Formats: sequence, C-alpha cells, structure tokens
Amino acid sequence: MQPIEWKVEARDGEARTGTLITRRSLIETPVFMPVGTQGTVKGVRFEWLEEELDARIILGNTYHLWIRPGTDVIGRLGGLHRFISWERSILTDSGGFQVFSLSDLRRIGEEGVEFRSHLDGTKLFMSPEISMEIQAALGSEIVMAFDECPPGDLGRDEIERSLELTARWAKRSKQRFEELQDSGADRAFVEPGSNGAAVSGRQALFGIIQGGGFTDLRSKSLERTVGIGFDGYAIGGLSVGEEKSVMYEVLESVTPRMPEDRPRYLMGVGTPEDLIEAVSRGVDMFDCVLPTRNGRTGGVFTSRGDLNIRNAGYRDDETPLDEDCGCSVCARYSRAYLRHLYTAKEMLGPILISHHNLSFYLGLMKKVRAAIRAGEFEPFRKTFAERRAEAAN
Repeated sequence: MQPIEWKVEARDGEARTGTLITRRSLIETPVFMPVGTQGTVKGVRFEWLEEELDARIILGNTYHLWIRPGTDVIGRLGGLHRFISWERSILTDSGGFQVFSLSDLRRIGEEGVEFRSHLDGTKLFMSPEISMEIQAALGSEIVMAFDECPPGDLGRDEIERSLELTARWAKRSKQRFEELQDSGADRAFVEPGSNGAAVSGRQALFGIIQGGGFTDLRSKSLERTVGIGFDGYAIGGLSVGEEKSVMYEVLESVTPRMPEDRPRYLMGVGTPEDLIEAVSRGVDMFDCVLPTRNGRTGGVFTSRGDLNIRNAGYRDDETPLDEDCGCSVCARYSRAYLRHLYTAKEMLGPILISHHNLSFYLGLMKKVRAAIRAGEFEPFRKTFAERRAEAAN
C-alpha cells in the first residue's frame, strides 16, 4: 500500500488539478500550504484554518521543532499532530534551508552540517540521517529529503558542487527513511472524511531538485533525483534572490519533464503572481510565509492589488479589505478599523490581516482549480494579472 495516493483529474495546457490523499486528508491541488514553522501558523487559530479556510495541509519546520521544544518532548506527547492539536496533514521540511541560512554559524562537510543554534549558540550537527530521524519522530505525512539550498547568486561551479552533494544526500536520506519506515511505520490508516480510502501508515518522502538558475544543471538534478525514486518531487532553491524571469525560465524548462504520476512541489514560493505562473507551468503544491509575514506588518493581498493598511488614506475608509473576498474579516471589519488597530499597536490587527491573507491565498487556489476543470485557466490567468497590474499602477 502506498503512503499517498495521487491522481490528476483535469488539465488545461500544462496546468493540472488533482487529488492527493494522505492518511489524514484528501487534498485538492493545486494547493497552497500555510506555513506553521514552530507548530503554529502565526496569529491564526487552527479552528479558523479548519472550519472557515478549510486548509487540508500545513507545514512544520524540522530545524525549529528539533531545537525547541525538541523531538523528545513532542514524542512523549504523542507526536506533532497531537502536540499541536492538528488532525489534518502536515509536510515537514528537511531543516536544510534554515541550517544553510545560518551562513555565519555553520560548516558544511560530506557527512552533514555542523552549526550553532540561533537560540543559544549550542553546537549541533544535522545530516541526512538525522533529518530523517527527526521527521519520523514528528510523524508528518510528507517528509522532505535533506538537501543543500545554495544562495541564488552563486556561480555555476559552486551550484554544480552543491547539486552533487544534494544528490548524494538524497540517496542517504532515502536509505535511512526506508529503514525507519520498515521498523514499524507501516500501519493501515483510514481517516474519516477521506471517502474511506485506505492508504499506508507510512510517511511519504519527496526528493528535491536543485541547480540554481542553470537549466542544464536543473535537468541534471532532475535526472539524478528521479533515478533515486521518491513519492513526490520538489523544486528547491528558487525565490532566493534571482530575477523572476530566471525562476519562470527554470520552471518552464524543468516542471513539464518531472514525473507525471507524482506531485510537483515548488518550495517557498511566493507572491500570488508567482503561484499563478507556476501553476501554468505544471506545479501542484506551494508554501510561503508571505500571507502571515506581511500580515504582521499591515501588508494586505487583494484581488485588485496589494495595499498597506497603515497608510493614512484608509483612516476613514469604510470598505472591506477586498470586496471580492468572502472571509469573515472582510464580512465584518472596515479598512478604517483595521488601520486603527495597527496604529494603536493592538495585536488583533496582525491576526485579522493574516487571516484574510490566508483566505485570499487558499481562495485563489480554489478559483485556479475551478478554472482548470472548466478549461478556462488561461482567461483566468490573464484577467487576474490585468486586475492586479492595474491596481499596482
């Protein structure tokens, strides 16, 4: 029995919609996954994510949860789902991005990465094997292979060296992952609400394609990663400083050649425009911190462009954040009130804006899925871009 079930339901050009069934959720794709770095989607209660926004899957961060509160604590309390009271699916990243972002605190070697905790400077070591062990202890439905995520401004030789290291680490990740799964994770699991579909109690493992902005290196990484064999495939190392045109070129080159029968995941991306453009190139899964990060500083995503609620022009504005949005924040509160919350430094302001932003992102993916099914994705894409660009001007 497979750890996940994946089926493409409809296509419109390269864009596709499908269903991804894990042991806990039936997930319609393309899907946006809210980021819950430390076991929480910042400022947003899980009740809201479940009951109003209907998020079927969120992210957890291996590095941060390992550092605090620790996998020993989470394990004693029944695993990550029980610890955070989230019964739907979780994808955990490998911890690689966070480790490699500690550029002044880490040293990379063939075995793994030696680094110091950003909390107290404690010396730590992360390897493919350790990452797999942490993610097994967390109990996420989807596990990410341990990779090196290089900055976007590195030269070709350095990117190729990083690619080769990632490929070797991918093999080690899969080997240790399978050992852990075979040791007791293979339990049948039927989740209420999943139409009775029984999938394996095993976790799924996704491989990561690297190669920077070099399309030939991306092709090489794709070939090496697919050769190892994973349950799904992710594109990493984008939106790390390169031009948008470079990201789109990489996606256009690589995504259509990724396995048709596996989910395709673009890591850490991005703006609403990025999501639409990636869907048009065949991507199925996304995550990004922008909805809640921007929400904490008053940045609002709307169907007619972005706005900063702190601007004085909204002081007397009785309209909702987005007249086309059906979320509970837009149904109840005015821009004037939300601006007041920010200027008064009331914590409710960031909470409400973050809620709206997540509703916008999740709602956007719902509209994308409907457009693909109707064979109208290109008109939708054009209209969306025109409305957002018009507002920006």
